[in-house]
Amino acid sequence: MIWICAPTWCIDTTLTWKHHIGELTSRLNKACYAIRSIKLFMSLDVLRSTYFLYAHSIISYGIIFWGNSSYSEDIFKIQKRIIRIIMNSSRNASCWQLFKDLNILPIWSQYTYSIILFVTKNKEQFLSNSQVHKINTRQTFDLYVPTADLTVYQKGVYYSGTKIYNHLPTSIKDLSDDNKFKLAVKRYLLHNSFYSLEEYFNNSNFIHIITYTYFNHSNLIVNAAIL
Repeated sequence: MIWICAPTWCIDTTLTWKHHIGELTSRLNKACYAIRSIKLFMSLDVLRSTYFLYAHSIISYGIIFWGNSSYSEDIFKIQKRIIRIIMNSSRNASCWQLFKDLNILPIWSQYTYSIILFVTKNKEQFLSNSQVHKINTRQTFDLYVPTADLTVYQKGVYYSGTKIYNHLPTSIKDLSDDNKFKLAVKRYLLHNSFYSLEEYFNNSNFIHIITYTYFNHSNLIVNAAIL
C-alpha cells in the first residue's frame, strides 16, 4: 500500500484514510490533554469554548472525505473522552446526553451535518429524480442515487451525500431560506445525537412529527413529537 502525505492530508491508495485518521488521533489526544490540564481552573463555558477552538477544528476539517471511514471510530473514542472530562463524568459514563447538554455533535452527526451542507452548496452537481425519470412519486424531488457496487464509491462524498440528504425530514428539505435550513438541520441532529449513520437512517421509524415555529424572523424552535 502506498500513501501520500500533504501538509494537511495523508491519503493511502486504498482510500481507507487509516494514516490520515492516525494523524488526527495524535493531534486530538494533545487537545484532550490540554483540556484536562485546564479543567480545574476553568468554567464549563470556557472548557466548551476550548473544545470548539481545538478539538472541533480537528474533527470537522475535511470530515466529508474521511468521516465515513471505519477508522473514524478512533476519533469518536477520543471525542467522548473529552466530553467526559468537560462534564466531569466517569470514564464509563454514557455520553449521549452529555453531547446534548453541551450542544456538541458526536462525530457521526458532525459528518452528517457537514456533508448535508456540502450537498446544498453544490446542488447543481447533483441530479434530482425528476431529471432522471418521469414517474411521479413521493421521492420525485429527492436527489437521484446513482447505481454503485464499489464500497469505495458508496463511501464517497457524492453517493453518501445524496443518501444522507434524501433522508432528511421533508419539512427540513422544504425550507428555502439557507440560514433557517442550516439551523433546522443542526437542531435536528443535536436533538437526536446520532452515534452512527445506521441510527440516522433508521430514525424515521421513530420520529413522525416535526414542527417548526419561527419567531423574531431569525430564531427557530424545533419541536419533535416522538410517537
